[in-house]
Formats: sequence, C-alpha cells, structure tokens
Amino acid sequence: MAVKLYREYRIKFYLNMRHYIIIDGKKGEIHPHTWEFALDIKFGRSSFVEFNIFEKGIANFLEKYQNKVLNDEEPFDSIMPTLENVTDYFSSEFYRIIHDIGGMMTRLEASETPTRSYIVNMAEQEGNAQINADTENIILSEVMDAVLDDLTEG
Repeated sequence: MAVKLYREYRIKFYLNMRHYIIIDGKKGEIHPHTWEFALDIKFGRSSFVEFNIFEKGIANFLEKYQNKVLNDEEPFDSIMPTLENVTDYFSSEFYRIIHDIGGMMTRLEASETPTRSYIVNMAEQEGNAQINADTENIILSEVMDAVLDDLTEG
C-alpha cells in the first residue's frame, strides 16, 4: 500500500457579479451570476493548515469584484468576461495568493451556473513541480529520521 505524501483540501468561494458578452459586435444584456470557485490545495502531510489565512487571501482578492459589473473592472474592461477568461485570470491570481501563503493550488473549478463549469488543472505547472519535489524530499527525510530513531531505540 502506497503512503500518501500529501493532504489535499477543497475550499469554495462564492461571488455575486454581473457581466455582458459582445457577440457579433452586439452587446448582450447585463445579467447576474453567483459564481462558485472551488480551489484544490495541496500540502505536505505534516503541514498544519490554517484555512482562515487562505480564505482571507482569496476573499480579499474577490472583494473588488463583489456586486460589480465585471466588464467595468480590470482586466475585463479589455478582455471579454467569459467563463473561460474569468477562470483563467482568476486561476493565475489565486495560484499566486495560495503560493505566497505557502500552499500549492493544483486545480480551480469555476461555475457561473449550477450546470456549467470550467476547470483549470495546475498540477503539472512548473512551480508546482518544484514544490512537489521539495515537499517529497522533506517528507522522505522525516520518514528516514523516524525509521532511524526506531532502529537506534530498539
């Protein structure tokens, strides 16, 4: 049986915002959505996770979009705020926030309706690959130390 070297968590956030889409040069109606963002975050098995730190970091970022028309906010004043564009932009911002706090975001699932989601998988991203390697080295070192302690005590 393989030993799981990581703990994985999913944290969800909700954001009320409005947007419109321009199709064939014609501006659509401004309409509301309650967006759901589900972030998958990975930590080393021995890490203590303080969810409130991660939640606060993401909530602070999302606050500037809460109850706004997304098309009026950067960068969506220059790119179309489709589900895909919003998710791609938010995924890079969420990744940076989570990484700066000490976690590794591996996946973001965003939904603008209960039946429609877009997923960004970051598990193989270059920064995550290095964090994976570093975490595995730390964990293997901890396992080796524990084994050596058991051998020397016996």
